[in-house]
Amino acid sequence: MKQLRVGIVGCGEVTQIMHLPSLNQLPEQFTVTALCDVSEHVLQAVGDQWRVPKRHHDYRDLVALHDVDAVLIANPDAYHAEVALAAIAAGKHVLIEKPMCITLGEADAISAAQERAGVTVQVGYMRRYAPAFVEACRQLPELGDIRLARVHDVLGRNALVVNGTSRVVRGDDVPADVIAAGQRLRDERITEAIGEAPAELRGAYGLLLGLSSHDLSAMRELLGMPQRVLYAAQRQGGLYLSGAFDYGTYVCQFETGIDNIARFDAYLEVYGNERVLRVQYDTPYVRNLPIRWHVTMANGQDGVIERAESPTWGDAFVAEWQAFYANVVEQRIAKTPPTDFRRDLELFRDMIALMRI
Repeated sequence: MKQLRVGIVGCGEVTQIMHLPSLNQLPEQFTVTALCDVSEHVLQAVGDQWRVPKRHHDYRDLVALHDVDAVLIANPDAYHAEVALAAIAAGKHVLIEKPMCITLGEADAISAAQERAGVTVQVGYMRRYAPAFVEACRQLPELGDIRLARVHDVLGRNALVVNGTSRVVRGDDVPADVIAAGQRLRDERITEAIGEAPAELRGAYGLLLGLSSHDLSAMRELLGMPQRVLYAAQRQGGLYLSGAFDYGTYVCQFETGIDNIARFDAYLEVYGNERVLRVQYDTPYVRNLPIRWHVTMANGQDGVIERAESPTWGDAFVAEWQAFYANVVEQRIAKTPPTDFRRDLELFRDMIALMRI
């Protein structure tokens, strides 16, 4: 059981609030040996705070380091694929924040590279590693025939939570041309993924890649891949999405949106004839908030039993890193590999096609 040496590409909000504290909580499994960020201010401040010795502005320098065994990819999503491919080519294991990439072609390239190199590549769907979600998957057969399912995720902008709970070092020194180049690349990738599209559809695809990828990925693990997308629509410039997925004997409803209310209202809910199973999520930007599963059932006497449980204290990001460690050391395939993420891109593609109608 060796300690894995981690290099981090992208030292922004998610790295500072979630990943570095999670890795620090697992000192027997991980040590952070190198950081990479385009912002000199962020790189030095985060490096000093977490006492990380090696600091780079170019990810290619980081993935070439001999004292990096695994790479966390948490930079802007337009660059995820190229960093992942470079890390895999250097023989590094990879934990890559969602979205893994933007296009199906990128997903196929990452999958092929992983297969050739024989390294672990795990997509950062931390909600699927939460003990409450794992328990819900175990309990699902007890519902019997499913009648209906629902995926719901409506929340306030991240800043409404982050600004009052965390100190985040911001990269205000990143040159304007670097920011513009990243936006152009993202625009090109989205066009490659969905073709020419109006701004609202491009915004909808961006929301699917971001927040909704968590929801639909968890839906797929809990319920399986749907037979088809029955309906999909966007409103408010792509900030509110709804849809319906055909599971043959039942339909799973989907709804999401982002507003200015400082709360996190996210759950998966599955309805049987005598039981309802729900996984209730809270904001990941406050660490260790409990993720719970709930069951509502008939008591056999014309009454109702309601039960809620948080299986254990801890954070879903820690559980995700623990799974990553086991996958690397035991040479197991992650349950969220590149091929799994590709299924999300397929759903997103089909949803955008229906939104054009």
